[in-house]
Amino acid sequence: MEKMGLWVGLVLLGGASTAFAQGNPSAGKEKAQVCGACHGEDGNSSAPIFPKIAGQHASYLAKQLHDFKTQRRPEPTMSALSEPLTDADIEDLAAYYSRQKIRIEKGPSNSAGEALYRTGNPATGVPACTGCHNPGGNGNPLAVFPQVNGQYAAYIEKTLRDFKSGARGNDANGMMRAIAGKMSEEEIRAVADYLSTLE
Repeated sequence: MEKMGLWVGLVLLGGASTAFAQGNPSAGKEKAQVCGACHGEDGNSSAPIFPKIAGQHASYLAKQLHDFKTQRRPEPTMSALSEPLTDADIEDLAAYYSRQKIRIEKGPSNSAGEALYRTGNPATGVPACTGCHNPGGNGNPLAVFPQVNGQYAAYIEKTLRDFKSGARGNDANGMMRAIAGKMSEEEIRAVADYLSTLE
């Protein structure tokens, strides 16, 4: 029964967030000028500390902007930039960036990271990442699970460490905090390295 409640909650959350994602990409491109300074004109940032948002699900982008705006995900720069955004602005920005194409880094695949991503670590209770983010790393827009393939390794590492420490807490039902809390530093680095080159 508890699992059913969690599933229903995720479906409802996904349904609610897709309501944010019906924006106008042309209007979003006009509104994205200030975003380009950190995230790149097309959502492919040039600095690994800033996430690539090109091709990210509109539902996820909208959720993060709302969370920055309401301080559910506190981050000084993003909170300040998102505070004046209207719901329509957020929908338009999410629609624009979701239609861009992510540029994936070239390099050898990290076999330890791939093993963790695909099978988890049963000994420590770390589940396979594929359960939420899918084998190709393209996530699940209805459940608002982000696309993670092709993201900078440095950004994935920071994100996992923030979930692990509790510095970031806008994950549904604390799922990412619970998972990252069981991951070792070596596992964080390996899975981040693997995802950065996953096409």
